[in-house]
Amino acid sequence: MSKKIVCIGDSNTWGYDPRSYAGEQYPPAVRWTARIDSSPAWEIISLAQNGRAIPQDGFSLRLLDLQLDAAAPFDGVCVMLGANDLLCGASAQAAAAHMDTLLARLKRFGAPVLLIAPPPFQSGTWVEGDQPIAASVQLAKLYRALAQDHGIAFADAGEWGIALAFDGVHFTEEGHLRFAEHAAQAFAQAFGA
Repeated sequence: MSKKIVCIGDSNTWGYDPRSYAGEQYPPAVRWTARIDSSPAWEIISLAQNGRAIPQDGFSLRLLDLQLDAAAPFDGVCVMLGANDLLCGASAQAAAAHMDTLLARLKRFGAPVLLIAPPPFQSGTWVEGDQPIAASVQLAKLYRALAQDHGIAFADAGEWGIALAFDGVHFTEEGHLRFAEHAAQAFAQAFGA
């Protein structure tokens, strides 16, 4: 019997194709969530949105609560957020503080949680200068400590060799395929296959 996993993420979880002019998705055969969903072991519920930052205000937290309530019951939650926070000028410490709040809020669902640190940025059309890149590297270290504090599973996608597009942020097709391979292994460890 497959396990139902909710994936909370931004455009890289949604499957945004940076080559598109109208904000289109990669096809299901490419998107990492769809590739994992094609396995008999998993049923993926994607709560991904382009531009989604870590929910921190009352409205965004209530919206996520409603989405999670609608998806319940589920067997696990995968969270990969923080890139948009950094792109909008938040420090790695501020993003980690927001993630800390979100992880505490997710405990009410009683399901195991896997926190994935996004791959660090690279220089590109969306990333100028060294500061955002350094912040994205630091975020992974802070997330690792957060996961330990919360007693949840952690994976650092920065260790997976994910190919990023010309913008320095979004996964290429090859990046999605590689991410799916590693994420499936992380899912098996975090949620049991």
